[in-house]
Amino acid sequence: MRSDWNRPSEYSLPGEGERRIMLRLSYDGSEYHGWQSQGDVVSVQNVLSEVLSRILGSDVTVFGSGRTDAGVHALSQVCHFDTVSSIAPEKYSVILNTNLPKSIRILSSAEAPEGFHARFTTMSREYWYLVKDNRNMLPWDDKHVLGVKSLPDISLLNEYAHLLFGTHDFTTFASARDISESKTRDIYVSEWDVINDSFGYPVYRYRTAGNAFLYHQVRSMVGTMLEAAAAGRDSDYFRHILESRDRSLAGRTASPYGLYLADISYDEGKYQWFEDMYGQKHS
Repeated sequence: MRSDWNRPSEYSLPGEGERRIMLRLSYDGSEYHGWQSQGDVVSVQNVLSEVLSRILGSDVTVFGSGRTDAGVHALSQVCHFDTVSSIAPEKYSVILNTNLPKSIRILSSAEAPEGFHARFTTMSREYWYLVKDNRNMLPWDDKHVLGVKSLPDISLLNEYAHLLFGTHDFTTFASARDISESKTRDIYVSEWDVINDSFGYPVYRYRTAGNAFLYHQVRSMVGTMLEAAAAGRDSDYFRHILESRDRSLAGRTASPYGLYLADISYDEGKYQWFEDMYGQKHS
């Protein structure tokens, strides 16, 4: 629960004469090796830092709300940077969109509220995962939607999804590369629904929101749900996988290309109902 979150009590704030600028942005992850700067590969953070540094005439460090892996997209990522520039905060979206590649778009720019840090003051993250029947895949769906042989029973998928709601140890769905000391996470939303793409074709969408996620957690949950549903496994089978905390029982990790970071929220009240209803059970 929130009282158990392992967050630093102190973090960097703007220096004297500096302002903290908050950016909300969207990007096509298929062109990048993830959000985070890593060596010589091209990342969203790298590109954004380089463009800002060129515009402002000095080195700029950009801090994101969290990383997205190579191939993962963002509908609404959040980051910040500190600057002494007198450029009006709301002008950065226009200036950056003129200079950034089309695969990155700044949705808004504003001066950050006092005490804000893109990563450490985040209250929740929401992800979407999109799946289509191979027969309805369009040329531009490649690297943006997961195509499957046939869409499984969505009611069965939702039986599994309901089991993921709440506070659980998600060791089963954590990558071997995850270094988190605790694998327990709070999941506020876990549900499948059907939406239509721009051309009217049905798309299965998995929505999940939580305080934080383990490395590859969402993709592992999706891959396991799809495999179990395709085999007609009942919810008791999926419950066993979750409660086993055994990574070897999880299904194949779903492709990064169907995953979207859909929202980052800094609203302390957004999921307060979850704390009120379930926090006492785990305190």
